[in-house]
Amino acid sequence: MRKFLFCLITALAALVFVSGGWAQQLDLSRPSPKATVTQTVGLTDVTIMYCRPSVRGRAIWGGLVPYDQVWRTGANEATTITFADDVTIEGTTLPAGTFGLFTIPGKDEWTVIFNKGAKQWGAYEYKQDQDALRIKVKPQPAVFQELMTFSFPAVSTESAQVALNWENVQVAFTFKVGTIDKVLAAARKAIDDWRLPYRAATFCLDNNVNLAEARGWMDKSIAMKETMYNLAGKARFLALDGKKADAIALAKKAIAVGKAADPKADTVMVDNLIAEWEK
Repeated sequence: MRKFLFCLITALAALVFVSGGWAQQLDLSRPSPKATVTQTVGLTDVTIMYCRPSVRGRAIWGGLVPYDQVWRTGANEATTITFADDVTIEGTTLPAGTFGLFTIPGKDEWTVIFNKGAKQWGAYEYKQDQDALRIKVKPQPAVFQELMTFSFPAVSTESAQVALNWENVQVAFTFKVGTIDKVLAAARKAIDDWRLPYRAATFCLDNNVNLAEARGWMDKSIAMKETMYNLAGKARFLALDGKKADAIALAKKAIAVGKAADPKADTVMVDNLIAEWEK
């Protein structure tokens, strides 16, 4: 009897250990691991969260992923895309927020869906009336990709391309962020700091936009305080107007002002401008 009770207690303890403790804490790796990719486009952060299925020798398009059916665009939880600011896709404004990124794959055309129902498993609870936007894209042949991958292969100040690659197919779309309009609006509010109009003017110079107003901003910065940076920026405008001799003279003044403020000031950028204009 005593031996029976000992065995029973031991078995119960083992059961509690497995079901109540260790088993609940066991984490297993997923065959389709989670991934997150984030890209800053101009001033806007864009984040895609998804799970990455593998090919593993299977027929993907029209097989594992059926044609003409809503797909979670990955594995496990539905893929999501988050825009920190409003963006524009094919002329339609998509407000800042997180969207379920669903797709309907087809042999010759895909539908990309931005759905308000972001938190769901797969596409089982997908509702078309929650779609914020649908666009059509053409699949393109691509280098073989074992793991499904999202990337941002093209990024500029104003826009970026999102690409999905898996097996031998790439599907991509482009969105715009309106960076220049945001910068210009902020610059027009700048009043007390020489850095703000200087940075706004330099942004316009670098992107070759809004140059007439940018000249005024650079002059405004200089009026607040002469620095090596805004004087060199003014010199860039002079060079742009073909007045290279004046540009060189002002750039040399910029170096002198910079050295007076800090004998160890880094003048390489201005030196390079002078060297370029003296050619």
